[in-house]
Amino acid sequence: MSAISSRRRVVITGYGMITPSGKNTEETFDNCSKGLSGIDYISSFDTTGLPCRIAGEVDNKWIEEFERSSDRKLRNFSSRGLRLMRIAAAEAAKQAGLDEIENRSRIGVSIGSHGDNPSVENIKFLLRFYDGEGNWDMNGLMKAGGYPYLHFFRRKPDVAPSILATLFNCRGPVLSTVSACAAGSQAIGESARLIQDNKCNVMIAGGCEATIDFPGMTGFILLKALCEKYTDPRKASRPFDRRRSGFVMSEGAGALVLEELEHARSRGARILGELKGYGSSADAYRITDTHPKGLGAVIAMKAALEDASLSPDDVDYINAHGTSTTQNDLTETRAIKEVFGERANEIPVSSNKSMLGHAIAAAGPIECILTIEGINRSIILPTINHESRDPKCNLDYVPNEARRKEHKTAISNSFGFGGQNACLCIGKFA
Repeated sequence: MSAISSRRRVVITGYGMITPSGKNTEETFDNCSKGLSGIDYISSFDTTGLPCRIAGEVDNKWIEEFERSSDRKLRNFSSRGLRLMRIAAAEAAKQAGLDEIENRSRIGVSIGSHGDNPSVENIKFLLRFYDGEGNWDMNGLMKAGGYPYLHFFRRKPDVAPSILATLFNCRGPVLSTVSACAAGSQAIGESARLIQDNKCNVMIAGGCEATIDFPGMTGFILLKALCEKYTDPRKASRPFDRRRSGFVMSEGAGALVLEELEHARSRGARILGELKGYGSSADAYRITDTHPKGLGAVIAMKAALEDASLSPDDVDYINAHGTSTTQNDLTETRAIKEVFGERANEIPVSSNKSMLGHAIAAAGPIECILTIEGINRSIILPTINHESRDPKCNLDYVPNEARRKEHKTAISNSFGFGGQNACLCIGKFA
């Protein structure tokens, strides 16, 4: 028996999400299948004077609705991103029947997240205790109460998996992944590794992000990465389109329950799909740019296919990273052509970010789930706003309308700032 055939198989028994387009998986997928955008003008803070004033924000009513009906334990320690993660994980755990598993020491948590940015209000508060000459009033700060203490926890990326482990009584491995846009997909891939290596039987894996605030926006504005040219927010994100000019910030969370196949079968869990392969790489190029030839992306995609024991001919669909930046879309197209050769022109490729924006650490898990849902429904989601053909981006990007097509195997790409790359190979369970 080969090493591959004897390897523990990792299946998906639950998933959940919350995005600008929906409070759960079904609502998000349905809106995306209709080509509806979740991008709008920012309402959470005053954007006066900023060259980019749009984003994909999650409706606060959805968060409040969930928190009214759920355990508020550890709520004060939770960043906004973690609050979103709790919603996504609750949906995934319920679908998987996670609370039915007796051995909690074999359940782990792996989350890609970056914690809260310090808000302008946070910074002003701290400066009240500074005299401008290098001296801090630590006694005054200590007497200020729990505010600085709680903010310290909210900005720590490792708090997300720790709190989820507490809430869902998961006593196995706990991982925190901090790798920009690749973080959530890497969290999923590394979870699969733990299950394959028999370190655990079940993992809650995914990612969350909520950095639509002044510090979060200004960083990307200074890098000239955000879309600043738009007449309608819903048309600003336009991956692979010749008029693309930058990505649109977004927020959200996506969570999957990954499980060893025989463990899932033994408890009668419904199997929604299979995580067949995972590849990860670094561009080793520049901290703010991807490699112009997409070399890191090529390595990650090839590694995922090799891990899954699949060839390029086996792939039916590619869920692209597709950020809507001039550089990413061109280099990702080049990388796909390098990996898939002549067949690249035959494979449907689309970008969910055209409708959802870019949710950084949450993007990969959300896109992975939408890919699984699409496989199960035989629907390939579209790349909306694809109106002006770019001769250098000339693949089948499923323009503007969803496509009904049976497909069984797909890859989902996540390529991050700093050249951190992850590729997940997902398949219909058989």
